[in-house]
Amino acid sequence: MTEAPTAAAGGEDINALAKGGRTNMLGFLLRLAARLPFLFIAGRAYGPDIVGRYAIAVLVIEFAALVATLGLKRGLAQALSKTERPHTHVVWDAMAVAFIAALIVSGLLVAFPQALFPNSPVMGLERFLALVVVAIALSDVSLAALAYRHNIGASVTARAIIEPWTISIAAAGFAFIAPRDGLVLAYVTSMTAAVIASLVPFVREYGLPYGWRPRLADIWTLARRNAPLAGADTIEWATRNVDRFMLALIYPPAVVGIYYMAQQVSSVPQKLKSSFDPILGPVVTKALADEDRKAVARQVYQVGFWILGAQAALAVMFSIPSEGVMGLLGKDFVAGWLALCVLLVAEVLASPGAVCETALVYIARHTNLAISISVLLLQISLTFILLFIARSEGWPLPVLVAAPAIALATALTIGSAVKALVLRRLLGAPVVSIRPSFFAAIAIACLVGAAFMSLPHSYEWAELSLGMPAILVTYLFVIIKFGFGPEDRALFRKAPAAAPTLPENAEA
Repeated sequence: MTEAPTAAAGGEDINALAKGGRTNMLGFLLRLAARLPFLFIAGRAYGPDIVGRYAIAVLVIEFAALVATLGLKRGLAQALSKTERPHTHVVWDAMAVAFIAALIVSGLLVAFPQALFPNSPVMGLERFLALVVVAIALSDVSLAALAYRHNIGASVTARAIIEPWTISIAAAGFAFIAPRDGLVLAYVTSMTAAVIASLVPFVREYGLPYGWRPRLADIWTLARRNAPLAGADTIEWATRNVDRFMLALIYPPAVVGIYYMAQQVSSVPQKLKSSFDPILGPVVTKALADEDRKAVARQVYQVGFWILGAQAALAVMFSIPSEGVMGLLGKDFVAGWLALCVLLVAEVLASPGAVCETALVYIARHTNLAISISVLLLQISLTFILLFIARSEGWPLPVLVAAPAIALATALTIGSAVKALVLRRLLGAPVVSIRPSFFAAIAIACLVGAAFMSLPHSYEWAELSLGMPAILVTYLFVIIKFGFGPEDRALFRKAPAAAPTLPENAEA
């Protein structure tokens, strides 16, 4: 669909989205610059077995932290927009909820540490790794509170600079000191640094809770009301990670490690979508509080095109020389090249639904949750079927590793289409922008990539060092020159005036 929703007077929401998008795009580039060294160090210094063990431990930790936030990453903005209490008290209520929930969840994992390391024995202090759940939950909630005040810089600093660079540096150092546990220790170090970087600006913005009396009834009501939000977050996370867990149930850590590395490279485009969440959520909730559903459609439509275009650029850039990209992480990881290609395509196909979900969780949260659960069940079923066939038929390693990715891509595409259709019906306006220039940019960039891939073997170095930048530049030139309209270009220009800060007690 190509017809854009009617713009509201002034376009303040688009300017706010563009400003937040520019800040988060910078954060995305910084995170990318730091994340790639970590993958290189993990692959070269530790190998697929240790990487696979680390991948499962982090999987369980992140799931536990997600549960502990009780949907507050998205629900806090709505709670703040509708309260008459001082915002300082509300955000500290949220922090208290997250802290208590994180203690309960991490306590369970400390008691049953084998959940973190199902394929290897628990040694030393590894059972206490679960305590990092508290740090992650508090960091998530504090950054969500800062995003409500349009303070996106704190998220960029904590998640795009402090966290990734800390884990990269720590992984390199621990490779010499503790080669078996180095990745796990690096993860703990980075999460500790990230929570400090989140709490400092949080206290500066909201202050200490003087005169604060926790309202247990309000806290319980907030948690119960946020259950669909928490469910949506959990289902979305599970959709992106359950394949890794299922792979670990059948195959050894080395196979999980190869798939994990492909997953991490392919998650680079996904970070583009999550980079817009901190600013898109508050803008959407404000429009809903004003009962302006056309504005919500316009916001989703605009951000969706930005994200779709950027994700497609990265997908083309990484997938054409995929064997070389995986080879940079170590020769043992080259087998993940096909999985990388499929996962990159899955990110592009899933992006419209992922952006639509940002609005659906506020407008039709139960419907969104039902769709997400159906998508997850479909993915699980397809993954089991493909892995069973792969094992019985003796598929070669690259195809075997790609099997969970194929199931993920199929399920995400179906879910994305359904969510986009539901949101369009609810808002009465287009929410997805597909333009001919998008396909033209992909086709021309692929031709450029194919030219570099056809070079003689002696010029193999040029595929990555010259080919990838050439693919990206070609794609961006075509889509910006022929596909961007005036509102699209707001992403690259500064707003004429800064948006006013939100009042301390905003009313719905």
